[in-house]
Amino acid sequence: MGSADGPKADETDGDARKARDTAVSERRFRFLVAGYAVSSYGTFLNMVALNLFVYETTGRALAMGLFMAVRLASGFVAGLVVGGLLARFSAKSIMLWANVGQGAVMLVLILAPDGMLTGALMAVSVVIGACGTLFMVALRSSIPEMVGEDRRAWANSLSITGRSLAMVAGFASAGIVVSLVGYTAAFVVDMATFVACAVTVALLPIAGGKGAGGPAPKGSEDTEGSKNSESFESSGGSGAGKDASAAKNGRRWRPVAFIALAAAPGMGLMVALRGVDAFGSSSHNAALPIYSTSLDASNPAVFVSAFWCVWALGNIGAQQVIQRYAQRTGRSVGALGFGYGTVVMSAAFIAAFAGLPLAVTAVIALIAGAADGLTEVAYTSHLQTLPATLRGHAFGLSATFENLGFGVGMILVAAALDRFSPLAVVGWSHGAAIVVAVVFLLRVAGVRRAERTGRAGLRKEEAVEGRPDRGDRDGAEVSGG
Repeated sequence: MGSADGPKADETDGDARKARDTAVSERRFRFLVAGYAVSSYGTFLNMVALNLFVYETTGRALAMGLFMAVRLASGFVAGLVVGGLLARFSAKSIMLWANVGQGAVMLVLILAPDGMLTGALMAVSVVIGACGTLFMVALRSSIPEMVGEDRRAWANSLSITGRSLAMVAGFASAGIVVSLVGYTAAFVVDMATFVACAVTVALLPIAGGKGAGGPAPKGSEDTEGSKNSESFESSGGSGAGKDASAAKNGRRWRPVAFIALAAAPGMGLMVALRGVDAFGSSSHNAALPIYSTSLDASNPAVFVSAFWCVWALGNIGAQQVIQRYAQRTGRSVGALGFGYGTVVMSAAFIAAFAGLPLAVTAVIALIAGAADGLTEVAYTSHLQTLPATLRGHAFGLSATFENLGFGVGMILVAAALDRFSPLAVVGWSHGAAIVVAVVFLLRVAGVRRAERTGRAGLRKEEAVEGRPDRGDRDGAEVSGG
């Protein structure tokens, strides 16, 4: 009886240790998200303040477009190299120096004399664009090492909630901060947010990076529910991991980022859909001020602010539902959630420009925010199922596609809005995302149908092999028992 009691005590001890480890990792991750939310507030604050400052300094709308183009181009390039950086450096060091770099370049802007303002603004554009992408990819690709595979949906949802709250606060306060205390004070606040995030990162032990080739933390084994929800991604991972290792050891060169996309059925199409979705996002971002002006020419900012606030409420509400769903079932929303969410989100953004009553438009904005939150969690959680050696490359390439889609979209949409209505421009932009999303959903459904057929055939074969009347060995053993 003593020996029977021993394993039970050991199991209880192991469960208690695992629960303690999980609680500690989750508490640390909450602190990290708090720092990330603070720096995100600075990012959204400077999106408004810097654009206004560029226009006021240069007096040309073209300069604002150039500033944004340089920022997006920097993010594009950073997405291409961040996978290699994560293979050589820890995620913590990348996140730390990304914030230090952003804080330092804001200090340069604050101290720059009038004759060097243009150069300082270009430096800000390059550093903010590149470092923002570096931090985001390092964070998202390292979440499974930080909190464990089975908690990645919760962690993704929490980080997106923090960023959504920061976006509302940043956009809502930017005009007040600039008008009350001026640009310099706004830039000081911005710099302080990056310093706060850097201090948070420096104080926390953060796993990930350097190829993430070490042993997974406790609790990182994928749960059965997660396996079920992500079943279409499982094949091909080990082979891709071998290719990545071979490339790393120098035996042969392979494009690791594209190997990552080939590591699971439909992964490349998923990243492509994300790029097309970013293209669609450029349309409603550019069209909102024009549409708002047509509603109220004397005060166009009211509709834009209200729309994004309601959108953020929907996004945050969706995160709460996703967190509770993941906690209760141990499952993530899966690839289908990403596809359906993209369809709903794109359709909602199209409907938002249809001239419907304001109350109906508010409900549409709420739905768009909720669907956007769903797609982001599903997409991020899905890419995190890749092997650790490929994950950083996949997230980097994804960031490159997103920056490319948004940048190209801003150029095409700006030209189209001179000739067509906001509804028409948003309609064909988000319509393209809906078409690709439907193709993606058909692809996922086809893979899952093939998997179910294969499993059914295997069960049938096993049942036939086990029949005694076949005279096979298993049947003989069963009959002879």
